[in-house]
Amino acid sequence: MYFSLVILPLIASIFRRFGGNLFGAKGAQIITLSCVSLSFIFSTIRFYNVGILGNTIIIPLLQWFNSGYFTCDWAIFLDPITVVMLVVVTSISTCVHMYSTEYMSADPHLPRFMSYLSLFTFFMLVLVTADNFIQLFVGWEGVGLCSYLLINFWFTRIEANKAAMKAIIVNRIGDFGVTLAIMRIFRYFNRIDFITVFATVSNLTGNESFINFIAVCLFIGAVGKSAQIGLHTWLPDAMEGPTPVSALIHAATMVTAGVFLIIRCSPLFIHTEEILIYITLIGSLTAFFAATSGLAQFDLKKVVAYSTCSQLGYMVFACGLSCFSVSLFHLFNHAFFKALLFLSCGSVIHALHDEQDMRKMGGLISILPFTSVLFFIGSLALIGFPFLTGFYSKDVVIEVAYAHYSISGRFAHWLASLSAMFTAFYSFRLFYLTFLRKTNRPKASLEQRHDAPFMMALPLRVLAIPSIFIGYTFRDLFIGLGTDFFQNSIPSPLNNVYIESEFIPVHIKLIPLLATLFGIFSAYLFMLGMNSNYPELANKNKIMLFLNQKWHFDNVYNRYVRKPLLNVGYRYTFMGIDRGFLELMGPTGLIRFFSALTGYSGLLHRGYLFQYIFVFTLAVTFFMTYFFLFASTLTTSRAAIIVMLFAFRL
Repeated sequence: MYFSLVILPLIASIFRRFGGNLFGAKGAQIITLSCVSLSFIFSTIRFYNVGILGNTIIIPLLQWFNSGYFTCDWAIFLDPITVVMLVVVTSISTCVHMYSTEYMSADPHLPRFMSYLSLFTFFMLVLVTADNFIQLFVGWEGVGLCSYLLINFWFTRIEANKAAMKAIIVNRIGDFGVTLAIMRIFRYFNRIDFITVFATVSNLTGNESFINFIAVCLFIGAVGKSAQIGLHTWLPDAMEGPTPVSALIHAATMVTAGVFLIIRCSPLFIHTEEILIYITLIGSLTAFFAATSGLAQFDLKKVVAYSTCSQLGYMVFACGLSCFSVSLFHLFNHAFFKALLFLSCGSVIHALHDEQDMRKMGGLISILPFTSVLFFIGSLALIGFPFLTGFYSKDVVIEVAYAHYSISGRFAHWLASLSAMFTAFYSFRLFYLTFLRKTNRPKASLEQRHDAPFMMALPLRVLAIPSIFIGYTFRDLFIGLGTDFFQNSIPSPLNNVYIESEFIPVHIKLIPLLATLFGIFSAYLFMLGMNSNYPELANKNKIMLFLNQKWHFDNVYNRYVRKPLLNVGYRYTFMGIDRGFLELMGPTGLIRFFSALTGYSGLLHRGYLFQYIFVFTLAVTFFMTYFFLFASTLTTSRAAIIVMLFAFRL
């Protein structure tokens, strides 16, 4: 059962890609959904066995490397962190697979798409069940590869090509950091398995610089994968892929991998207080930046994408405050309502024939009532409305930031509170422009539009339930005072921040709720005042233009990074090495060289006697000069041989 849990999505990928001729399209589809669903069932059983009963399990499968001091096994490591991620990945993946069978039914390349989805799930399961850093890196690179394949699924579109290349290039920066960290870990610990590294790191004193370097490299990897500020630019452009891809990337796989890496390595990060401060600052700035950028976007999916980036900032700065369990709890909750939001966006786009611009929507609440209700539930959960799932984790993240009683904690608290207000603003703005305001579409384009069909509606119904109840259900288990759910897999904070957060003043506890309500009310007044002139007025407002351009990060990168690198690559690499040295030394260059050489030598054999006499005289002069100048260094026998050869030549 343990091995099947991981391998079943790979089997589904192979059957869906190559089993269509053998089992038919419907048969391959049934096999795929069955494999992914079984993986979810097995994950739920493991959650009970490991998380509830407290049984940490390590299953060695095979010896992978054995070279001197370097040994690496391929094993399955099941602890509370792993089983939480298993439930998230497999449940969201099952819903996305079911949704995709209907959403992508008209696409002729549906088998390839479904195969990529299953492969994506497989590599994420490899990542979260890894026993060591090398195995984790295999899954880490695998999800990067699958994200490239899925973002570029419609490879005939130039924008999809650019977005996929941008995603994989930006992530390579983070991957390089993880590679350096793994090499440094082996150099310092002589082992790469988690248990040995985390057990010995606490015994090391006087070597903080080594641990800090490893922590920085690991965090760079997390910044790339989880789209933190600086390496976030690939995430909004990833919306060029099909909508089910966006749901899987943002809810359960790609972007959560970076946060998972920090939480998995929490026994190491807990010993790097300076690095934790930087993690807190980066996470809080990301939450604020993404929340403000989402205010001025008009693409339906990009607004939800920036909300993902903002929520990832919450998770990261919670890790920076040493509250790793709170971060994982928010990751767990966020997966369900974010998948609900993206799949609801897909229902809107599907009904409007691939239209994503909110300025061309409106009035859809009467045409898509089912989708509008579920979209509203997802939005309320996102903004942390009381008694929905997001409320039980998002507010706790803000409270522990205040209770940390440090400069970085207060900085994160106020930026997170402002981000909560902006999140409420753009969430209500999104719902208003899409569903409530007067439509901007012609009547003919709305005729015969229908709500989500059964295979798309069923996953939405399923995801709506945890989006409402799962935060309340699992709060005490994950982060309740005295809970031992995570056992020793996540270290406790260095201070009593959890207890302090329970007893902070009531008016401080109410700040996130008041900020959320103020954001909703402001959005209502703003939209009511702007009404139909909002898009035109927004395009003339400099602040809105600045936010719409995502703080000009792309412009800065294009001007000061991309263009200089392209110039260096063209002038020196392409023209100097490729078109210069390599072509000169390659087959074409050698042929050109010998052709020129034979051409010049042919000029000396044209049958003219004066040319032959000239060459002969020149050769004799050169030989005699050499002989007389160096005669003192030659032996008698060698000189005699030279004279005899010269005489024979004459």
